[in-house]
Amino acid sequence: MRHRISELLAGASLLLRGFGTWAKSPGLMALGAIPALIVGLAMLALVIVLSFQVGGWAEALTPFADAWDAQWAGILRLALALGMVAGAVVLCVLTFAALTLAVGDPFYERISRSVEERLGGAPEAVETGFWASLGKGVRDGAVLIGMAIGTGLVVFVVGLIPLVGTALGLVVGATLGGRALARELTGYAGDARGMTLAERRALLGSRPWRTMGFGIVAYLLLLVPGVAVVATPVAVVGATLLVRDLRGEPTSAPVRGAEAS
Repeated sequence: MRHRISELLAGASLLLRGFGTWAKSPGLMALGAIPALIVGLAMLALVIVLSFQVGGWAEALTPFADAWDAQWAGILRLALALGMVAGAVVLCVLTFAALTLAVGDPFYERISRSVEERLGGAPEAVETGFWASLGKGVRDGAVLIGMAIGTGLVVFVVGLIPLVGTALGLVVGATLGGRALARELTGYAGDARGMTLAERRALLGSRPWRTMGFGIVAYLLLLVPGVAVVATPVAVVGATLLVRDLRGEPTSAPVRGAEAS
């Protein structure tokens, strides 16, 4: 248990170290916040609209409960509505990350590359050709979006459990959503090393608790609309550090004196 906790904290610290990049490269990080702001506003509007609709949807999906006692019908429909909201929130967080990374791809690639260069071990860019790169991007994107939808559905089903469903759904959402975010956010560092999505998943699975610590903190930060704007480029930095850490590469900048010698 102690080992697992230390691994969770180690993964979380890799993400939190990304906040220091705001001080080192504020201009570049600010560029990375712009796509997050645009996509975040759209997602927030979607969640607000959804929150006003779920009550009617829950009632429409349970016509059989009209014959029930009003109290029990209300409990069922409230659980269903909360389950839909919980599942939608998870789906929005994951699709927010995917859409933001797609919209701000040049900015986030530069952020990840700048971290690699600062740490003194940036890998040589792997040339795969336009069509091969496009095909890989489409395949990976489809898999990641499918995972996001599947995660949202799982959280929705868990949210239907009486009494504890909402709280349990949030916990499951943070756990599964964090794992999915770790796969999404490590794309830049993985692509720089020519790794496929399957290889990246295997790398993250080699230290599951460290990966989970990183992913859960990333999920919680991206869950808060205002914080998500600042935290998105931070998460890209942290994901680059995570890949380097799991591969045994340096995650701290070399000391200049040692570098000169």
